[in-house]
Amino acid sequence: MDKKMITILLVVSLSVLILVNAQVAAVGVELLSRYDSMAGFDAGGAEIIAYDPTSYKAFVTNGADKAVDILDISNPNKISLVKRISLEDLNIVGFKADDITSVAVHPDRNYIAVAISAEPKTRKGRVAFLNIEGNLLGTVGVGSLPDMLTFTPDGKMLLVANEGEPGDDYIVDPIGSVSIIDLNNGMDRAVVVELGFDFITADKIQQGIRIFGPNTTLARDMEPEYIVVSPDSMTAYVVLQENNALAKIDLKKKRYEYIYSFGFKDHSLPGNKLDASNRDYQINIRNWPLLGMYLPDGIDLFVDNGEIYIITANEGDARDYDGFSEEIRAKDIANIINLKANYYQGYSQSELDRLMEANLFSDVNLGRIKLTNTLGKNEEGIYEALYSYGTRSFSIWKPTNLGLELVFDSGSDFEEILARELPDYFNTNNDKTEMDGRSDDKGPEPEDVKVGIINGRRYAFIGLERISGFMVYDITNPSAPVFEMYVSSRDYSVQLADYEKGELMDAGDVAPEGLRFIPVEES
Repeated sequence: MDKKMITILLVVSLSVLILVNAQVAAVGVELLSRYDSMAGFDAGGAEIIAYDPTSYKAFVTNGADKAVDILDISNPNKISLVKRISLEDLNIVGFKADDITSVAVHPDRNYIAVAISAEPKTRKGRVAFLNIEGNLLGTVGVGSLPDMLTFTPDGKMLLVANEGEPGDDYIVDPIGSVSIIDLNNGMDRAVVVELGFDFITADKIQQGIRIFGPNTTLARDMEPEYIVVSPDSMTAYVVLQENNALAKIDLKKKRYEYIYSFGFKDHSLPGNKLDASNRDYQINIRNWPLLGMYLPDGIDLFVDNGEIYIITANEGDARDYDGFSEEIRAKDIANIINLKANYYQGYSQSELDRLMEANLFSDVNLGRIKLTNTLGKNEEGIYEALYSYGTRSFSIWKPTNLGLELVFDSGSDFEEILARELPDYFNTNNDKTEMDGRSDDKGPEPEDVKVGIINGRRYAFIGLERISGFMVYDITNPSAPVFEMYVSSRDYSVQLADYEKGELMDAGDVAPEGLRFIPVEES
């Protein structure tokens, strides 16, 4: 197989990296090879990946060993470990490091950047620059809990999403921010601007943004998760996952232009069905009086006919700490729920009343679904609407002056496809093979999405963290995507938690965390 003639998709799942030939996406996907970090199950041995097309090396964060694995993928049929760079190897003087959380490759200057969180995570983090061989070149300080980083396409800036998560007791809650690292004068003279949310004015914030931590402020509550940049390197878009929001940054002026709300998905409408219970032990995809918070994790950006589109994997994520938790189950608040039809397009008030009278909040119906306690209550503390985590879908959005235009959402596709193709393992978890096991809690849980061009057509690859595998859609027409295939190499007949180190390869590929698309010209 000519390595210059294939398109590659790198999929990072648990401790395994798989490499597939995505060129044949319209008719099938060919598994080329795997790499096992030997970390064992659920240890985070392979999470986030970057790729250097000049050396044919991949760089994978290894949470189990708090390291970056440098891999040679020049032979697509055999991935080999070149070197493992640990925090101890980096030995950053005066900085107590906790973990390596993300990695990115400079587009043309032959070095990489890695994000490093501090111990404790509420302290300021750092970014380390390494050459392609893994030798330390220098470091700069960034915000608290740097969780993702990316270079601008022109290579003049490095952007870091500093999540700023609180400590578990929620006493210390650092600000969330984006660090803009100016590299115009070279890496050794980098200038860092930490862009917090202190000074953004109310007219730049769309209604519906979730600000809900205890005794919080806008600046402390914002939690940047993922960043994408326009091809001209002028604009960045930042997902604020827990806030259900998307921030737009003017990179020339180094300021926030606007914060969009993703809004909510009405699961009472025909195309937005879901399975809400893990205690009925069957596939039951139907409409429910739920409003899904998109809360995306991984996102990507593409341009079509000169217009920018943002594509999101709508994972869902709750704040659940010892000092503060928003998570509740519907059955636990059943006595203070009085649903109102003005929140739902799919129900009349009489229909909602009949649902509530018919044991709606039993375990086999809506009782097990996880909700937030921060939305839906009236002044008397009665829940008039129910808000759930994630939307079990991917979406395509167009940023406009009026807000985010929802161009497409995959609706209930994922669960309906899985019900058809994997009925015996529908909504199973990544750590335990149990049919219907995740239906009460975000279902298949889309985690990341990447877009790539194959044979002149645009495809989206959406990784599913829980049931594993990835969905492939043709999104050449952004308003009318077409499902192509679901791909999974997981062996669902085994319990993953029973596997020892070194045996994970036998279980197939489980719980994708990060994806990387490599076009033909870079493979």
